[in-house]
Amino acid sequence: MFMIPYEKLLYFGLLAIGLLPIMVGVWHGKRWLGLQAVVTLAFLYISFGGPHYRQGIALILFTIWQSLLIQGYLRYRKVKNSTGVFITAVIASILPLALTKIFPLFHIQYSLIGFLGISYLTFKTVQMIMETRDGILKEIPIWDMLQFLLFFPTISSGPIDRFRRFDKELKKAPTRENYQALISKGIFYIFQGFLYKFILATLISQYLMFGAHRNAVAIPNFIHLAEYMYVYGFYLFFDFAGYSLFAVGVSYLMGYETPMNFNQPFKSDNIKEFWNRWHMSLSFWFRDYVYMRLVYFIMKKKLLKNRVTISNVAYIGLFGLMGVWHGLTWYYIAYGLYMALLIIINDAWLRFKKKKKTLPSNIFTKGLAIFITFHSVMFGFLIFSGILNEILF
Repeated sequence: MFMIPYEKLLYFGLLAIGLLPIMVGVWHGKRWLGLQAVVTLAFLYISFGGPHYRQGIALILFTIWQSLLIQGYLRYRKVKNSTGVFITAVIASILPLALTKIFPLFHIQYSLIGFLGISYLTFKTVQMIMETRDGILKEIPIWDMLQFLLFFPTISSGPIDRFRRFDKELKKAPTRENYQALISKGIFYIFQGFLYKFILATLISQYLMFGAHRNAVAIPNFIHLAEYMYVYGFYLFFDFAGYSLFAVGVSYLMGYETPMNFNQPFKSDNIKEFWNRWHMSLSFWFRDYVYMRLVYFIMKKKLLKNRVTISNVAYIGLFGLMGVWHGLTWYYIAYGLYMALLIIINDAWLRFKKKKKTLPSNIFTKGLAIFITFHSVMFGFLIFSGILNEILF
């Protein structure tokens, strides 16, 4: 009965039972939030109870900690606006996630700190603190905040929603016409998720991954590394996109338009477009709450004057942080810095093209751009996979 979200078919059977009364309410224009809370607790228990009880305790402690920070800073912000207090609140919010990354380096047990989905909940809490600082959030009702933080369809794998968007839908159910469209889309996304996760990702994992990995480690030549690069890259996409489609589909059935996470990323003709299509909720979160604020800080403090240099430094900071978020190992950090380098090169190329207006632009150049972007991304996934660490060390 205890299982990771979206891992087994039984989970979807339980979902059908749990979602039915919620859907009946939304169909009649009602948000039965008490019922939604009961269903949420039931599915959190399924995911974080039983053999996973330590993660459940960690989730409870984390939620209490973040709630105190959010509500405490909200009350403080109504009276004062100290930068020091704001920075302290952000650091305190990130602290549990940071400890889950640091403790393994020293072989320290952290079972009562970490849990499945801690990153996504941390991004939500930091977002609320930052928007409180900006004066965008004036009130954060505790009940609404808890519904947002513990929204079970997205708790383990995202997408990362925004409180203001979620809260509007929490307070008002969609019209029946709109809800009919959401149900149709939700069912489609769930079946698409089955195709991605349980068919394509499973086939790649069972029939291609082991052999490609074995060959790449045993005989690390160009052909074997390229084989593993493609296999791993496509597995990563279908597995993660499948999870995200499940989360979005279930959210739609509950009447919430949770943002999509993937939008045909391998059709991108430059690396910026790729990041606007791949893990979009994370990309946009880092853009809004890291990149833009870092650029503003550098300009405000006049640390640098050249706009191109400012942008490049911010890219390095942004993707370096993204690499650290994945883990404190060299290949994750290298992956982040590699992506920053791709963005910097891409911007330089776009500036060059703007000056050289005679350069051709047609279906062939676009096809070439897609080809180069795709393989640049795939090489990044090869770094991210950690197989180079196995080969080198």
